[in-house]
Amino acid sequence: MTDDFYDSLASEARALLEGESDAIANAANLSALLYQRLPEINWAGFYFLRDGELVVGPFNGKPACTRITLGQGVCGTAIATRQTQRVADVHKIDNHIVCDADSRSEIVVPLFTETQDLGVLDIDSPLTNRFDAMDQNGLERIAAIYLDAYTRRGQ
Repeated sequence: MTDDFYDSLASEARALLEGESDAIANAANLSALLYQRLPEINWAGFYFLRDGELVVGPFNGKPACTRITLGQGVCGTAIATRQTQRVADVHKIDNHIVCDADSRSEIVVPLFTETQDLGVLDIDSPLTNRFDAMDQNGLERIAAIYLDAYTRRGQ
């Protein structure tokens, strides 16, 4: 992917979320946008922090794991550390949670404000080593657009 691709995607995301502050509606539309626009992925969606664990939110792709313990798997590690996790081959991760055996690589961006952990944006690919630093930067920009809309709701 290129900077131009992610600039365009960020513009689409901002337009899609403009004027809307509902977290679920925005997650649904963003997951659909990402699933349609990102090549070579097989899952795009959100998990939200509820009562100390991640619970699946809006997504596109095959059915997903419903709940993930904090610190477990790529998603649980991302929110526990508040750091993006970019994994070249999920089958080489000891605590990987297999929701879709076809997924090979994954990138997970944590969603948080200064005072609150919200959840994660999760993207899977059937290809090994699908995500690079440019993808990480671009998807972190998309996550920031989501968080900007979220904070407009007064949370």
